Parts: sequence; C-alpha cells; structure tokens
Amino acid sequence: MAERISSKINRSLQAAEGLYHHLVLLVGETGSGKTSVLRDVAEELGTSVINVNLALSSELLELTTKQRALRLPGILDEIADQANAPVVLDNLEILFDKELKQDPLRLLQSIARNHTVVASWNGAVTSGRLSYAEPDHPEYRSYDSVDALIVGMDGAATIDETRNNTEAGQA
Repeated sequence: MAERISSKINRSLQAAEGLYHHLVLLVGETGSGKTSVLRDVAEELGTSVINVNLALSSELLELTTKQRALRLPGILDEIADQANAPVVLDNLEILFDKELKQDPLRLLQSIARNHTVVASWNGAVTSGRLSYAEPDHPEYRSYDSVDALIVGMDGAATIDETRNNTEAGQA
C-alpha cells in the first residue's frame, strides 16, 4: 500500500529541520485535496492551518499599494511568529498578486529560516521545475531550483528521491 501523503509530509518535516530552509511544499493542482491533507497534518501535530489569503488581506486592507508591497513580508513573518509549530500555510494566492510585487517562494523560504513550515502550492513539479498556475495565467511562476522538500499530491516526494539515491549509492 502506498504511503499516505500526510505521512510523507511528516517525514519531510523531520528531514527539513536539518536544512537551511525548514520548508515543505505540498504541491498539487487546484481542487486536488491539499487543504484536506493540511488539515489532517495540522490536527495530528497539534497546530492549525493558517489561511494566508484571509490573514494577509485583513492586514493589508487599509494600506496603499506601495505600502502593501513594502509591509507584506513583515506582516507574514508576524503571522508565522504567532502560530504554533510547525507553521501550516494554505491558500497562498495573495502572495502571487502582481500588484504586491513579491517572490512567493522567497517569502516562504524567509519564514522557513526561523520556523518549520509546510505550505500548499497550486501547481506542479515537471522535470525538476516547480511551477505555479498555467503558463498563460498572469500569476504564472516557474522555478528551476527550489531549496525545499516537496510532496506532491500524486504521491511523489523529494524525501523518497533522497532515500532512493542514498540506497543506490550504497549498493
């Protein structure tokens, strides 16, 4: 029987503690069940899921467009500081808003320097490239190199690749 996705996230969270960025991304298309998996993981670990869209939009509402772009990283960091560990983030779409002029992966990595973070990511990993949205979408992003552990909703996980490579090297 295939290992459950939540188990792969838990193993990835343990492995991430030894990395520079303590970041685990749960990657899947919209509607693939990421929120349900994150809720299960959060409940198992005694923490809660933070809806980033809701948390940030209420804080940014009264600010000008320029102030939003400047203050967003600090506000997101404050939200993470107030959360129980590990920080579980869902609904990150606001981070990709073009008007906010942010690099969403860099923001997550910044938080993951001081906190262990698991975050949902609407997209896919194809040939080692992490993408967000479809290429014709205005918020499309693509990253060649990602300093994070990735668990896909298809069951693929960076942690499994690392284990397989280690076992192959020992054979």
